[in-house]
Amino acid sequence: MNFIIWIVIGGILGWLTCVIMRTDTPQGMLTNIGVGIIGALLGGWLLAPLLGAGALQANVFHLGALMVSLLGAVILLAVVNLFRHGTPQ
Repeated sequence: MNFIIWIVIGGILGWLTCVIMRTDTPQGMLTNIGVGIIGALLGGWLLAPLLGAGALQANVFHLGALMVSLLGAVILLAVVNLFRHGTPQ
């Protein structure tokens, strides 16, 4: 069940990241899920200790953890776009 929750939250975070970053290309559902999940992992690993927020966990939901995961996904997409197009957007 946790796997399905990770996929759903990853898809939502990836879609929100594409909306925030205003990416022109339709990236598809699998890419959105990947960006969301990897961004959540990076955000939880790198940003959560710096900002004092918890990471996303299986049975605990925190809005701060969701925001850290979204911020991690935005940073991930900015870095990918920087290497792909030479600009973060």
